[in-house]
Amino acid sequence: MRFRARERTGLGVKVAVIDSGLDTMDPRLAGHKVSGWNVQLGATGHALLGADSNDLNGHGTAMASAVSVMAPGVEFISVRIMDASLRTTADLMAAGIETAFRNGARIINLSMGTPNMGKALLLRDTAALAGEAGAVVLAAAHPRGERAYPADLPETLGVASHPDCGPDRLFYFEPGRFSAQQWGQLSGKFLAHGYDRRAGDEAEYRGSELATAHVSGMLACIAEAMPEASPLELISALQDWALLPVPELGYGA
Repeated sequence: MRFRARERTGLGVKVAVIDSGLDTMDPRLAGHKVSGWNVQLGATGHALLGADSNDLNGHGTAMASAVSVMAPGVEFISVRIMDASLRTTADLMAAGIETAFRNGARIINLSMGTPNMGKALLLRDTAALAGEAGAVVLAAAHPRGERAYPADLPETLGVASHPDCGPDRLFYFEPGRFSAQQWGQLSGKFLAHGYDRRAGDEAEYRGSELATAHVSGMLACIAEAMPEASPLELISALQDWALLPVPELGYGA
């Protein structure tokens, strides 16, 4: 990705992929340094960390691959919170975010979310702690524009997708211009394409989950160029770099 007159790869930036784990033998992740853990909740509700972060499903590896397309120089932190059927909980999402920022992640990717409003405060508090630690949390918006956390929280970057949003295009729906009354869940979010670029023109459209990973890679490149920037400064730079949507394109709520 080209930013500030230079090609950026996210070199040295730690990106946490909170998902089903990472397959370190997958050729798409060749050349990346990978560390990681699995997180489970004990009988008392406390997070229990294990050393095994191998992918149980393939989903996490696909998300990391999408990050790598944009930022081939990043270091990955794998935080496995999903089982083989991709089941998880909001409590595990929060524990995964905390595990990520406490181990040095600067970019935290969650290509998932929950509609459970009762867990919104927990996720908000954890995302705020991540910001205080210098990390930015990105999360996938609901594919049908319904409520989803943590994507709909002000402490995170929510990412939506549209099949007509082309490669290397990133739009930002600035709330002052695209009000929630008119644009619903898109207001205040980024909009990116959700295709697996490495699969070619016939790639399956996977929507906001893959789009979130692409945007995480973009932000990692910006973080490489701005090593001393705060999370708010990184977010502002990404907003400035993004294009302004044109309603006639059909990106409606």
